[in-house]
Amino acid sequence: MGPALLFFLVLAAAAPLHLAAQALNYSMAKPSTVWINNFFLRDSISGHRTIVTRSLGPETQASPDSELDVAAGFTCVPRQSPCNDFLFAVFIHINVGFNPNNAITQQPQVIWSANRAHPVTENATLEFTSDGNLVLRDDDGSHVWSSSSSGQSVAGMLITDIGNLVLFDQRNATAWQSFDHPTDTLVPGQSLVEGTRLTASTSAINNPNQFYITVLPDGLHAYAESTPPQLYYRLSWVSVHKKGNDPITVTFVNESLMTVSVQSDIYHQISLPQAKSTRYMRLDSDGHLRRYERSGLSWTVEYDLMQVDYCAYPTVCGRYGICMGVQCTYPLENNSNSRYFKPVEERKPNLGSTPITPISCQEIQYHQLFTLTNISYFVKNPMVVNATSIDDCKQACLKNCSCKAVIFRHRNNSLGKCDWLTEVFSLQSIQPKAFGYNSSAYLKVQLSPTISASTSNKKKVLLVATFGAIATLVLFIIAVTLYRQRRRKYEDKDEEFYFDQFPGMPTRFSLEKLTECTGGFDKKLGEGGFGSVFEGKLDEERIAVKRLEGARQGKKEFLAEVETIGSIEHINLVKLIGFCAEKSERLLVYEYMSSGSLDRWIYYRHNNNPLDWCTRCRIILDIAKGLCYLHEECRRKIAHLDIKPQNILLDENFNAKVGDFGLCKLISRDQSKVVTMMRGTPGYFAPEWLTSRITEKVDVYSFGVVVMEILSGRKNIDHSQSEEEVQLINILREKEQNNRLIDLIDKHSDDMVSRHEEVIQMMKLAIWCLQNDSSRRPSMSTVIKVLEGAVSVETFDANSIMFVQDNPSTYSGPSQASILSAPR
Repeated sequence: MGPALLFFLVLAAAAPLHLAAQALNYSMAKPSTVWINNFFLRDSISGHRTIVTRSLGPETQASPDSELDVAAGFTCVPRQSPCNDFLFAVFIHINVGFNPNNAITQQPQVIWSANRAHPVTENATLEFTSDGNLVLRDDDGSHVWSSSSSGQSVAGMLITDIGNLVLFDQRNATAWQSFDHPTDTLVPGQSLVEGTRLTASTSAINNPNQFYITVLPDGLHAYAESTPPQLYYRLSWVSVHKKGNDPITVTFVNESLMTVSVQSDIYHQISLPQAKSTRYMRLDSDGHLRRYERSGLSWTVEYDLMQVDYCAYPTVCGRYGICMGVQCTYPLENNSNSRYFKPVEERKPNLGSTPITPISCQEIQYHQLFTLTNISYFVKNPMVVNATSIDDCKQACLKNCSCKAVIFRHRNNSLGKCDWLTEVFSLQSIQPKAFGYNSSAYLKVQLSPTISASTSNKKKVLLVATFGAIATLVLFIIAVTLYRQRRRKYEDKDEEFYFDQFPGMPTRFSLEKLTECTGGFDKKLGEGGFGSVFEGKLDEERIAVKRLEGARQGKKEFLAEVETIGSIEHINLVKLIGFCAEKSERLLVYEYMSSGSLDRWIYYRHNNNPLDWCTRCRIILDIAKGLCYLHEECRRKIAHLDIKPQNILLDENFNAKVGDFGLCKLISRDQSKVVTMMRGTPGYFAPEWLTSRITEKVDVYSFGVVVMEILSGRKNIDHSQSEEEVQLINILREKEQNNRLIDLIDKHSDDMVSRHEEVIQMMKLAIWCLQNDSSRRPSMSTVIKVLEGAVSVETFDANSIMFVQDNPSTYSGPSQASILSAPR
C-alpha cells in the first residue's frame, strides 16, 4: 500500500465530548486495498480533489487554501464518549490550521454514512476488493455493509470536492456513488431523486420512529414512519402528467431548492434566505429540515425550511401528548378523574404519555374510546373512514384493532369527517373559532375484563346499590347542614370575604387547623414586606404557611393571590394548596420548596456551592415557561409585576417555580395596555412604569434583570460595590459597548467561565428583554424558543437599554416586597 493510501486518526478533545475520526486519504484509491480502523492511520483528504497529507504534529500545518476538509473514513458515533463505535462515513470538518495538540477540536459533520444502524468497533476493516466491491466488516469479521458494485469493471475510488464518494469504471463512468444513497443530509450540489429518501436519525428521547422526506410528482413530502406513514409536511409545486421514465430531482443549491424533470417540462424553484458561509441541510431527529451554516469554528442552525406551527410536528409532545401553545400535557378525559394514560416521565411532559393498560387485540370486547374535545391532529393524509356521524366514526374504530384513535372534524353536531389513526403521535389543542371547525379526538383504551354476574351476584349488586343510595342521601343532608352552618359562621358584616362564591377555589382551612399544623407558628422560614412564612406539616406532607400581617396587604391583594393562583396550575408555578380568612387573620398555604428561593443560591450569602451552567440554564427556562403560561395560556393575561430572585422558588432538584402573586394584574386579551399604580420592587421596574401604562412586557424586563443576576452571581442593586458598579444594568450597558460582556460572568464557577461563549449568548438574550421600548422586547414564548435553540437572538445596541439612575428610590413603588430566602 503506497503512502497516498494511508489512514489518519484524529483524536479530538473538544469539551465536553471526546471524539475520534480516521479518514481515507487518496487522489484515486485502487482495488485490492484494505484499510484498518486503528491508531496507525494518519492521513486525510481535502475537498479540492487534491491530496492534503497532514502530519498532525507541531511541525506541520493545514493547507491555507481550504476552508473545509471533506473526508471519507471512520468517524466516532456522534455524542459518544469514550469512542467505542464508529461509522464508515463521508464527513466535513472546519480546517483549523496548525494544532499543537495533534487534535481537531471540531466534531466532524457526517453528511453520509454506510452503517448508521450498525456501528463497527476498533480494528474494523474496509476492503476495496479486486472485483470493485467496497466491503465493511467488523473486528470479528462479520459483514456489515457493501456497495454491491462487483462485476462493474470498477477501476478506482475518489471523493469529490462537494463530498460525493464515487466508484468509477475504466471509462471514468460512475459505477456507484454515495449521492445515490442519501442518509439524512444534503450538501450544495446534491440532488434528492424521486424514489429516494432523506431519513432522520432516530431519537431515544421522544421519537423511536423515523422521519423521512421523499420526492413525489406533486411536491416534497415529509412523513412520520408508521403503518401507513403519516404526512406532516408538504412543499408543493404544480403537478403535471409525467412523460416517460424521467425522474423528478430536487437539487440543493446555496440559496434555493431546484426541482427539475426534463421530459415532463417540470421546473420549480424555492428560494431560501441568503447564507453567509458554507452550509448543509439535514433532516433532524425531531422532524425539522434545517439548513446549517458555518459560524466561526462551529455549525449553527441558520434556517428551518418547514415553516409550520410549533404544535404541527409529530413528536413535539411525544406519543399521546397534547401540545397547548408551547406547553405539553397528557390526556385527561373531559369531566372525569379517570386516568388511562401516564406520563413517560413526570417532570418532562414533552416525552409524551403511554397507556396505563396496553391495548390487547385478544380482548377487543373491552376496548373503549376516551374523549378529548377541541383536539386536532397534524396529519395531512389521513385514512378517511366512510362515516359522517360521530357514532359511526367511533364504532368503526372499535370494530378494528389496528385503529388506535379517530379524529372527528365537523361544522355542526352530526355530520363531519372521520380520520383513522393506526399510531398516535402528538395531538394539538385548538380553539374552534380560530380554526373554523370543531374537532374531537377519541383515543382507544383497554378496560379490565368484567366478571359475568350470577343471580346471587345481581342481588348483591342491588343491595350495594340500595345501601349506596341511602348513604349518599345521608351524606348529602349532612353536607347541606354543614354548609349552612359554615355560611352562617363566616357571614360577618365587618368581613367581606365571600370566597365560597368562587368555583374551583383552593381548600379553606381554619386558623385552629393551621396553628396545629405549624406547631403554633414556631418554625419561621423567612419574612418580608407582607408577612412571615412558617414551616408546617399537613397529612405528613411539608407545607409553607404565609401569615399576612394585617393591613400590610389589603383585601384586594389577598383576593388577587387566592383567586389567581387558586385557579391556575402549572409545573413552573408554585401551587397554592389553601387559605384561611378568619377575622383579621389571613394566611396562604403553599407547597413546600425545599431549596428555598433563588437569591440564596446566586448571591452566595449562605456559602452555597456555585450553581453549574446547566442548572442555571434550566432555572432560566423554567422561569420563562411559568411566565409564558401566565401571559399567553390563561383565559386572561396575568402580569406578575414582581419577578425577582426572592420570588423564584426551587425544589430539591433545582426545578424553578414562580411564586408570590400578591401584586399581580389581570389584563383582558383585547387590552393593549392597562393603567395601574406602580407596584413591585426597586431595581426590577421597567421604564414604562413611569407612565403607569403597562403591559405584560414589564415582566419580560424583570426577567431580563433576573437572568443577568443569575449569570453574574450578584445583586442588581448592590451598595457593597463601588459607586460606579452599584447598578448591574448600567455595567451591562458599558460592557456591551466595549465588547467585554465576558467580564460579567460569575467568577465563582469554573464551569461558567469555561462556557463563556454560551453565557455571553444568554446575556444577549437578557439585553433583548431589557429594551427600553417595550414593543421591541420578545414575548415569553419567543424567549423559550431562543432558549431551546429554535430562534436566534435579536441583537441591539447598548444604548437601547435604559440608563438606571444612581438612586433607585426615585421610583415611587413599595420600598421592599417579600424577601423569603429560606426553604419554603
